[in-house]
Amino acid sequence: MKILAVETSTEYCSVALWQDGTVSEYSELVGQKHSEVLIAMTDKLLKDCGVTIAQIGGIAFGKGPGSFTGVRIACGVAQGLALGTNLSVVGVCTLQALAHASGQNKVIAALDARMGEIYLAAYEKIAGAWRAAIEPCLCKIESAQMLAGDDWFGAGSGFAVSDAALSGRYATQLSGVDALLVPQASAIAQLAAIEFAKGNEVDAALALPLYLRDKVALKTSER
Repeated sequence: MKILAVETSTEYCSVALWQDGTVSEYSELVGQKHSEVLIAMTDKLLKDCGVTIAQIGGIAFGKGPGSFTGVRIACGVAQGLALGTNLSVVGVCTLQALAHASGQNKVIAALDARMGEIYLAAYEKIAGAWRAAIEPCLCKIESAQMLAGDDWFGAGSGFAVSDAALSGRYATQLSGVDALLVPQASAIAQLAAIEFAKGNEVDAALALPLYLRDKVALKTSER
């Protein structure tokens, strides 16, 4: 099976092609220009891999949380490609993609959500499958849910917020931190392959982003 994955929830734009376990990926730091480069990047990846869109068996996307605009772009492109080719879709949580990309088995994944908050989740790999110890949530660093045990690895930009305050919150429980790690399409594709194998894909029209936050801006008085 061939799976095309797109991920645009951060300042990076990435696309990946999963072919029976082998992953090819293009990734670029684009700031807020995802909509300008994503389709061209996807087309280049497919051409360089010698694959046509008609040969794709499923579409995957990073469903969030992350940048509101970025998450919408990934979802919209995934839906458009899937509807045009009559394919099903799998949305993958960007925090789980962070955990998967870290190469660790116990991961606290966190992304800077701005406005003094972070997107947070924690995952532990048990018998080769990820289990959520903290479900994806939006929170202040000082109210981040505590975890049992140690040897947790911190991943994502949430660990760079407020002079790495999140590292201090989990203190001696951390075995290491990579605050520069971002969700990438390669991890999205790998996780989506598992969901496709389980039959957990959905119709393109039912693909939805995971926002976690309803309010996206502060009022003047709040600022």
